[in-house]
Amino acid sequence: MTEAMRRYAGELLGRLDDDRAAQARRDFDDDRARRWIEYRPEPRPGVSLADLDPAGRKAAHQLLACALSTHAFAQAAGIMALEEVLDRAEGGRRGRHSDDYRVVVFGEPAHDDRWGWRFEGHHLSVSVTVAGELVSAAPVFLGANPATVSYAGRPVSRPLAPEEDVARALLDALSPEQLRQAVVADTAPDDIISYTRPQAPERTEPLGVPAAQLGATARALLDHLLAVYLDRLRPELAAAETARLREGELHFAWAGPVRPGHGHYYRIQGPDLLVEYDNTQNGANHAHTVLRRPRSDFGDDVLARHYASAG
Repeated sequence: MTEAMRRYAGELLGRLDDDRAAQARRDFDDDRARRWIEYRPEPRPGVSLADLDPAGRKAAHQLLACALSTHAFAQAAGIMALEEVLDRAEGGRRGRHSDDYRVVVFGEPAHDDRWGWRFEGHHLSVSVTVAGELVSAAPVFLGANPATVSYAGRPVSRPLAPEEDVARALLDALSPEQLRQAVVADTAPDDIISYTRPQAPERTEPLGVPAAQLGATARALLDHLLAVYLDRLRPELAAAETARLREGELHFAWAGPVRPGHGHYYRIQGPDLLVEYDNTQNGANHAHTVLRRPRSDFGDDVLARHYASAG
């Protein structure tokens, strides 16, 4: 995996002129640029896909694919394509484009032990840190606007369907008392609570319902919902995350009405884990989701292990 990342990052950088290379490169120790998540249509570091030749864009997409599972890469591709749908809905007044995504590389992938990269734009942000042969991918943000495009009552595009459907199945599996504990607010927040902060909150109260109190069916659905987020990563990365969280206590919280069609929010919290989903904007047809590690986002875990092994 690290070899492929180095190769595609190198291919991307190798196709840039000096001006584009200056946009694409940052020092690894530039924490302000590296510890960054911005999923809104705002200025951001990096070289734009629109400024790359076809081979450069392909290298950028292959770099992204190195971190994501097949289905999550399909979600990411669908999210980028939605920029054209949104631009049409807005009458083109903001000039949105599916190539308006940027890649930034931290350090020198050809020879640095510590390096990283980020692929980011509207509703998509994937940060990856490499330390030797260790890889950490967090935060991982996927959003969708519109969350659903339908024809004759049937969805044509719904890239974040599993994130909502499995959560609703979990709600249906809760007992009345568990549901009362899980629903922590009658109204959902306007956005995910971690927002664009470089450090996510480690513990958000109220916690909701503990996983330990769930019956077998509900617990299996909570595990499935967590897997929806962990399985965004390549299988080997997802397996490592699953093993890391196996012994920790999880909590599930929901905010907003439980009926479909209304603004809603949920989160899963655990040891160094925060999963958030929010769909409140545009008549509950604009979803934000994120997988974060409050104590070790942006590779803090693999960097610590790398430094320890180096003495």
